[in-house]
Amino acid sequence: MLFSESWLRSYINPNLTTDELCEAMTMAGLEVEEVSTVAPAFTGVVVARVLSVKDHENSDHLHVCQVDVGDGGEPLQIVCGAPNVREGILVPCAKIGAVLPGNFTIKKAKMRGEVSMGMLCSARELGITEDHSGLWILPDDLTVGEDIRTACHLDDKKIEIKLTPNRGDALSLIGVARDLHAITGAPLTLPEMPAVPANSETKIDIKIDAPDLCGRYTTRRIDHLNIHAPTPQWMKDRLERSGQRSISALVDISNYVMLETGVPTHFSDAQKIQGGCYTVRWGKDGEKIELLNGQTIDVDPGFGVICDANGPKVLAGIMGGRNSEIKADTKEVFFEAAKFARDSVRKTSRALGQRSDSSARFEKGVDAWTCAFAMDRALHLTQELGCGTPTDCRADVNADPLTPKTIETTYEKIDGVLGIQVPHAEMTAILERLGFGVTATETGMTVTVPLWREDVDGYPDLAEEIIRSYGYEHITPTFLARATVTRGGLTPAQKTEEKCKRTLQHEGFMETCSYSFYSPKDFDLLRLPADAPERSAIRIL
Repeated sequence: MLFSESWLRSYINPNLTTDELCEAMTMAGLEVEEVSTVAPAFTGVVVARVLSVKDHENSDHLHVCQVDVGDGGEPLQIVCGAPNVREGILVPCAKIGAVLPGNFTIKKAKMRGEVSMGMLCSARELGITEDHSGLWILPDDLTVGEDIRTACHLDDKKIEIKLTPNRGDALSLIGVARDLHAITGAPLTLPEMPAVPANSETKIDIKIDAPDLCGRYTTRRIDHLNIHAPTPQWMKDRLERSGQRSISALVDISNYVMLETGVPTHFSDAQKIQGGCYTVRWGKDGEKIELLNGQTIDVDPGFGVICDANGPKVLAGIMGGRNSEIKADTKEVFFEAAKFARDSVRKTSRALGQRSDSSARFEKGVDAWTCAFAMDRALHLTQELGCGTPTDCRADVNADPLTPKTIETTYEKIDGVLGIQVPHAEMTAILERLGFGVTATETGMTVTVPLWREDVDGYPDLAEEIIRSYGYEHITPTFLARATVTRGGLTPAQKTEEKCKRTLQHEGFMETCSYSFYSPKDFDLLRLPADAPERSAIRIL
């Protein structure tokens, strides 16, 4: 999973350097595979405002711009060929003496007879993205003259971690932050997610015909959809630094919530649902579905699907279908979050060669509790970004009861798994920081597992949670008992046999090795029919 350090630090900000932070995560089981910078090294680039633009007299594509670089002096004249340059925008400006990636130094130049005192930059010229379609247009609330690295947080780091298959909860920024809270003890601040109230009993008709496929399904209708709502720059930055391309506010909200909470969400055009009911079931022979990527597949009975009266609309946990796609004229959508069986999504994904960020999370495990948590977050962001109005029309199937697991264990069992003695108070503190409820006694404890940790089943799992935070360095190595090594060699009988063989070979004899013979009862273990040719071919007289 890829994410930016600054995004993670918005939830928890321990007093650690980047290297120390990565070391702490790795030692806690969240192995850091790579750390990279958002932008390569460059200097002398500032936020600038384009004051005026006029066409170059001696060129059909160049423009002569007057640019304010915020130094209190006269505007700079800069010749620019970007098609999206226009009056009033904020852009990166490399001043005279600036050094861009590739050790390219900006100098005073003359272009077709016009002096250019710098360069207006695209994102690719600064090594940030591959976008070279035009200038990098900056948010309008930045300060003119401020260093672009500071203004756009370009010294931020991108961190990529590798997770074990059981840690589906850690395939999210909040999951990683919870672990860091347990490791470092630094305060954990989760984003405010006020629930969008539903004030009536109006419901969407949802049926789950395959309980072994879908453990929970929650949805909410959004009216007055604004498909053209802009995505704020802070969200774009976080998505792009996590390997996601900004598409539209609605898609960006879905991807943002998936990265933040670990729950993939899906939205579909409410007006395209036929029969007024969504059904979650296993597929049937003869059914087909055209996916959003344009691929039409034959539905297998082992595939999970979400259907309306006309058949499959969504391949559960994998991808939506074209027949429920959001279009420019869409006004009402259903926002959906669900818990699908891991093995079903894994088998379907493998069979179709369709692996996505969404399927990867379902394969590791999405818990039922976090579905509602993610839905609240998605609805909150939908309102905040002006994408639409969440309505009272809703459904939440298999929401209750969500009963947390309880594990009773002794300190002796925990220490027996770890091979060391962990202070009892430290065991309790670590589990509580991870969100576990603990009732301690003199000899053991009763632990209530948080609903988002479905992978914890017994005291060995508790021992693993404790040692991840307590520190593997506390485990002292145990050396095996020493043993003497006996010199090898042939026995007197073996030496005599070898001497006899060499003597016979010298006299012209040849040694043969024949096949071993077996009883017919041994051969019967192969379970071949009595008249099988193999039996007669190898049976001896």
